[in-house]
Amino acid sequence: MSEKSIGICLLGCGVVGSGVVKILTEQADMLRRRADLRFDVRHIVVRNIAKHAAGLPGLPFTTDAEVAIDDPRTQIVIELIGGNSAAATLTQRALRLGKPVVTANKSLLAACGNELFALARKHETCIAFEASCGGGIPIIDAICRGLVANRIDAIVGIVNGTCNTILTRMTRNGWSYAQALAEAQRLGFAEADPSLDVSGRDAAQKLAVLASLAFNVQLAEKDISVEGIEKLQPADIQFAKELGYVIKLLAIAERDEQDRLTLRVHPTLVHQDDVLAEVSGGFNAISIYGHALGHVLFYGRGAGQMPTASAVVADLVNVAIGTTPLAFRHLRIFPDTAALADVLPIEKSRSRYFLRVTAKDEPGVMAQVSHALGQQGISLSAILQRETGESQLVPVVITTHLAEDGAVRRALREIDSLPTIVPPTVCLRVVDQPKEFGGNGK
Repeated sequence: MSEKSIGICLLGCGVVGSGVVKILTEQADMLRRRADLRFDVRHIVVRNIAKHAAGLPGLPFTTDAEVAIDDPRTQIVIELIGGNSAAATLTQRALRLGKPVVTANKSLLAACGNELFALARKHETCIAFEASCGGGIPIIDAICRGLVANRIDAIVGIVNGTCNTILTRMTRNGWSYAQALAEAQRLGFAEADPSLDVSGRDAAQKLAVLASLAFNVQLAEKDISVEGIEKLQPADIQFAKELGYVIKLLAIAERDEQDRLTLRVHPTLVHQDDVLAEVSGGFNAISIYGHALGHVLFYGRGAGQMPTASAVVADLVNVAIGTTPLAFRHLRIFPDTAALADVLPIEKSRSRYFLRVTAKDEPGVMAQVSHALGQQGISLSAILQRETGESQLVPVVITTHLAEDGAVRRALREIDSLPTIVPPTVCLRVVDQPKEFGGNGK
């Protein structure tokens, strides 16, 4: 990597790839001044050359990925094609040739990151993946370097901009999920098929990457309990507001006293005074709790062409000047060098809960509901009920103190079996604000 000119092979030239080309061409002088290097794009691998050449004339487009990767002039490979199949094959090819890979592919890393990291180590090269989580937010660099002196005990974050955009519209406009999704698709914040995002899987894949680094363990997407936002109702957003909360899709990883991890993604009630409650639209925010630093928050655009391209090019520079290869060689924080995570089953996790029960307007119903919860050792912190006029059905909202997930599920099965209850009871978790942001400033 001592040459002044660094040859680049770019796999894929979609939204992010074209952003990378834009930075490398328009900011070439700035990058040369800062890194004392010139980045030469030797190959851009696409499926349809004519389609891309029309918008980006004069660039070295090709359809032959293997030849482009194998070219001796290619010194760094940037993988931006997405998915797991072709991306894995081509990434492996580059690594076996000892060529560093820069990727934004969180799906690839969540599915086979351990194997790819091990392959890179075997062939004395490295993988850089800042753009895989949080778009332009430098969260990977922060965990691997800035927070390396901390024992990290929790990650709590909004890491999917599509869901956050939908929830923002539902909260501010009183829209249904379907209305908010349609608007997000119209504005380009959501894909035509939004299932990966709205199901929570995208957030889970990012959490798998972040948590494996933060806790120095091997884990996979399957280790994470996942609930999406598809079934969220405007009524629950309104009830949450009346109780002083905002609903966000959170990715949460926590370490307990026995070093067991709780890993989950789900819609969550966040106190309106928590900084996460103020994160709107396509922005991401990730809180990390370290034993020495305490609480630190990373905030910024979690997706989009230029923010993500910014992270890709930052990785490219750090690989080229040797920072990333050196860290990869010496730091034992990557999952291929770590033990398997001890993951606590989700039914053993503890949280506060928001329950919305639809009850028949009859005497004694609340006593039955309270009894079912009490039998599982679940205590109540608040009850909210509206007058419903002529309706024979009454929505009742209950918030609980800390309770075990399995106990709550057992109680809900009993509650939903009552003849006075119209199932299913809505069940959401509540995460209280960090102490640093308490109203008394303590």
